[in-house]
Amino acid sequence: MEDWEAFDRAVSCLPRELRMAALSLPREVRERCEELHLRAGRGICWSDGQEEHLMLLSGKPLHVSGDDLRMMVELATRSSFHTAVEQLRRGFVTLPGGHRLGLTGTISMSGGEVLNLLHISSVNLRIARARTGVGKAVLPQLVENGTLHSTLILSPPGRGKTTLLRDLVRLCSDGSPGFRVGLVDERGEVAAMYQGVPQLDVGLRTDVAEGCPKDAGLLMLLRSMNPQILAVDEITAPEDVAALSSAAGCGVSLLATAHGLDRADLERRPLYRDLLRQRCFERLVCIDVEQGVRRYRVEALT
Repeated sequence: MEDWEAFDRAVSCLPRELRMAALSLPREVRERCEELHLRAGRGICWSDGQEEHLMLLSGKPLHVSGDDLRMMVELATRSSFHTAVEQLRRGFVTLPGGHRLGLTGTISMSGGEVLNLLHISSVNLRIARARTGVGKAVLPQLVENGTLHSTLILSPPGRGKTTLLRDLVRLCSDGSPGFRVGLVDERGEVAAMYQGVPQLDVGLRTDVAEGCPKDAGLLMLLRSMNPQILAVDEITAPEDVAALSSAAGCGVSLLATAHGLDRADLERRPLYRDLLRQRCFERLVCIDVEQGVRRYRVEALT
């Protein structure tokens, strides 16, 4: 599927007037667009992953109402708002094709838990595109004697950590011989499951645990699916580190991502410094952008 086609399918959840405005964007914009941000009482911005641009129609900003945002959710959930309550509690709804509708607004809480989203004030439509092949040159540097070195992918936001993780999972899973991969997809960004089926290609031998905390998902997959590789996106909490450390002690290889610039940046931050000291990972992949092109640097951590 072409990049502009993914955009055109994703915006099918917009009310008609806003959808037609989005489809009227030049093809090169639709190809570059990664997200559409809609805010009640304001307009629509499109993002290329680096910068937000105000969307104009006949030279004027579009107006977005609260009813428009509510209609988006109705369209996204096929008029079954109540069936999507669990996803709404997590702040997003997954659409066919793996596109994701992020939501925020007035939140109803009880006992420290989110009950419902009462009034939607902002929506972020993330366009899902599978970039296959980005890990092809990286993977040989991570495999030795038929075993994947546990690998941490590192970069600031927006440089393609999740994209590289997904492709490495796919390559490991579909290889010959292939690895059994357990993927914890807490926020639905890697496999983009829709009704139990991955919308993005994560490989033939990959089992996905979606929507659960990373620490619980890692242990569940380890106990139930007998993985050779465990993969997880964005290590952010001490619980994630503890679960990865336990998994590493069980003889599986790890694939994970984290926010950061380089190894020195990791060592300055207590959470990641502990991860390095525990030697859970043997390889580090840093993603740099040079003149708009992503470059992957692999270094040994042992």
